[in-house]
Amino acid sequence: MKRRPVNLSLDEAVVAEARSYGISLSRTSEEAIAAAVKTERERRWKEENRAAIEGWNVWLEENGLPYADLRLF
Repeated sequence: MKRRPVNLSLDEAVVAEARSYGISLSRTSEEAIAAAVKTERERRWKEENRAAIEGWNVWLEENGLPYADLRLF
Protein backbone atom coordinates (compact mmCIF):
# COMPACT_ATOMS: atom_id res chain seq x y z
CA MET A 1 0.00 0.00 0.00
CA LYS A 2 1.41 3.34 -1.02
CA ARG A 3 1.34 6.01 1.68
CA ARG A 4 0.88 9.73 1.11
CA PRO A 5 1.90 12.31 3.70
CA VAL A 6 -0.87 14.78 4.54
CA ASN A 7 -1.29 17.68 6.92
CA LEU A 8 -3.96 17.48 9.60
CA SER A 9 -4.94 20.06 12.18
CA LEU A 10 -5.87 18.39 15.43
CA ASP A 11 -6.73 19.62 18.89
CA GLU A 12 -3.49 19.87 20.89
CA ALA A 13 -5.02 18.36 24.04
CA VAL A 14 -6.35 15.36 22.11
CA VAL A 15 -2.97 14.82 20.45
CA ALA A 16 -1.12 15.05 23.77
CA GLU A 17 -3.48 12.61 25.49
CA ALA A 18 -3.39 10.17 22.57
CA ARG A 19 0.41 10.22 22.60
CA SER A 20 0.46 9.70 26.38
CA TYR A 21 -1.54 6.49 25.83
CA GLY A 22 0.73 5.37 23.00
CA ILE A 23 -1.99 5.75 20.38
CA SER A 24 -0.69 6.00 16.82
CA LEU A 25 -2.18 9.15 15.34
CA SER A 26 -1.49 8.03 11.77
CA ARG A 27 -2.97 4.55 12.17
CA THR A 28 -5.98 5.77 14.14
CA SER A 29 -6.65 8.61 11.69
CA GLU A 30 -6.37 6.25 8.73
CA GLU A 31 -8.76 3.74 10.33
CA ALA A 32 -11.29 6.46 11.16
CA ILE A 33 -11.12 7.92 7.65
CA ALA A 34 -11.45 4.44 6.11
CA ALA A 35 -14.55 3.82 8.26
CA ALA A 36 -16.04 7.16 7.21
CA VAL A 37 -15.35 6.36 3.53
CA LYS A 38 -17.00 2.93 3.90
CA THR A 39 -20.06 4.46 5.56
CA GLU A 40 -20.40 7.09 2.81
CA ARG A 41 -19.88 4.50 0.04
CA GLU A 42 -22.66 2.36 1.54
CA ARG A 43 -24.98 5.37 1.92
CA ARG A 44 -24.45 6.36 -1.70
CA TRP A 45 -24.96 2.78 -2.92
CA LYS A 46 -28.27 2.57 -1.06
CA GLU A 47 -29.35 5.91 -2.51
CA GLU A 48 -28.33 4.96 -6.06
CA ASN A 49 -30.15 1.63 -5.78
CA ARG A 50 -33.17 2.83 -3.81
CA ALA A 51 -35.63 2.36 -6.71
CA ALA A 52 -34.48 -1.21 -7.36
CA ILE A 53 -34.61 -2.09 -3.65
CA GLU A 54 -38.09 -0.61 -3.28
CA GLY A 55 -39.22 -2.45 -6.41
CA TRP A 56 -37.90 -5.73 -5.07
CA ASN A 57 -39.64 -5.12 -1.74
CA VAL A 58 -42.96 -4.50 -3.53
CA TRP A 59 -42.49 -7.68 -5.56
CA LEU A 60 -41.77 -9.66 -2.38
CA GLU A 61 -44.88 -8.27 -0.68
CA GLU A 62 -47.03 -9.24 -3.66
CA ASN A 63 -45.42 -12.63 -4.42
CA GLY A 64 -43.66 -13.79 -1.27
CA LEU A 65 -40.23 -15.35 -1.16
CA PRO A 66 -39.25 -17.36 -4.22
CA TYR A 67 -39.40 -21.11 -3.55
CA ALA A 68 -40.91 -20.52 -0.10
CA ASP A 69 -43.07 -23.58 -0.63
CA LEU A 70 -39.94 -25.73 -0.86
CA ARG A 71 -38.43 -24.55 2.42
CA LEU A 72 -38.14 -27.14 5.17
CA PHE A 73 -37.79 -24.69 8.05
